[in-house]
Amino acid sequence: MRIMKVLFAVLGLALLVGALASPALADTWNKKTVLTFNQPVEIPGVTLPAGTYVFRLADIEGFRHIVKVWNADETKLLATVLAIPNYRLQSTEDTATTFYERPVGVPVALRAWFYPGDTFGQEFVYPKTKATQLAQVSKEPVPAEEVLPTESTMKTVPLFAVTPEQKQEPIQEAFQVGPSSEPAAQTAAPAPRPSSSTKLPQTGSSVPLFGLLGLVAIFIGIALKTVVKLLS
Repeated sequence: MRIMKVLFAVLGLALLVGALASPALADTWNKKTVLTFNQPVEIPGVTLPAGTYVFRLADIEGFRHIVKVWNADETKLLATVLAIPNYRLQSTEDTATTFYERPVGVPVALRAWFYPGDTFGQEFVYPKTKATQLAQVSKEPVPAEEVLPTESTMKTVPLFAVTPEQKQEPIQEAFQVGPSSEPAAQTAAPAPRPSSSTKLPQTGSSVPLFGLLGLVAIFIGIALKTVVKLLS
């Protein structure tokens, strides 16, 4: 009987730790992020009304630059977007986003998204026509594709950069598409113009994760005490 109690205690501990750790590991793999915008935001192929959305990477081994955008409860896929790597010198504790400057009255365009703690992120690739408009206004090159590809062709679609002068140049010449020991400093695009209803996107913090780990440690300690008492 004592052995059975010990086995049940250990099994319960394993199930508890697994249940608590699995979501965190999954979020780290697919970079799941909840973003809340209080004004319309444009992404390649669609304009998102003000609201809450879930961003996460497609589960494709060896190619981690396809971003899926879902509604708040993840019941509807709103967009599948191709991206290129965007590197920065320092990571941040919270999610970071950058935007392209747009004319007043036009929805801001999302440029890049960085997961908490990462020094690399996803810079969105826009269709050529839209990329040309963004490059002219922002005075910076914009990663582009001729047309919006399907998910099955995103790994092979030709990419290029559109310059403010409306010229095309190789993507490798305009952007740092691979990590280096001394990455070039990234210039963040201006955030949305402040107004009475404009705020930065609200994102999740790593604080809840620390709290979750603390709870796991407490439960482990209680379970181990129980096991010791049962064995004594």
